[in-house]
Amino acid sequence: MKFALATIDDLPEIMKLEHLGFNEAEAGSEEAYRDRINKLHETFLTVQDDGKVIGFVVGPAVKQRFIEDEMFDVTPDNLFDGGHQLIFTIAIDPDYRGQGIGSKLLTKFESNARKAHRTSIALTCLKDRIPFYEKNGYINQGIAGSEHGNEVWYNMEKIIN
Repeated sequence: MKFALATIDDLPEIMKLEHLGFNEAEAGSEEAYRDRINKLHETFLTVQDDGKVIGFVVGPAVKQRFIEDEMFDVTPDNLFDGGHQLIFTIAIDPDYRGQGIGSKLLTKFESNARKAHRTSIALTCLKDRIPFYEKNGYINQGIAGSEHGNEVWYNMEKIIN
């Protein structure tokens, strides 16, 4: 396995994983992911097996502590240094789940965030995914204000610096 920053050439595989992991209301569009690859290049990490993208994690580094729904409509620019690292999406190919790849991807993403002096990493998740993030050191900060995909989301946060 190899970790690498996402490139536009990865877009078809990223979109496949996005649609395998999220329903129509939750999934990001190809246009949104094209924008994320361009704007969030330094914070868009893939994990590959024999050159195939089998997972990815992406999100902006911003001043806000938690994700706001507007960020899904207009991708924020990354802060060069400091701020908070957010995670919009983490996705793993279903054929590779249960092997610890998601945890390894989060660890590598956290390492990059530490190097950029981020204060915390935060994401929103559905209730059934809370145990996975808690296992990886995230703390449930309660129900998020998000209405994305008409779901109930929970803010998960990990202080890193």
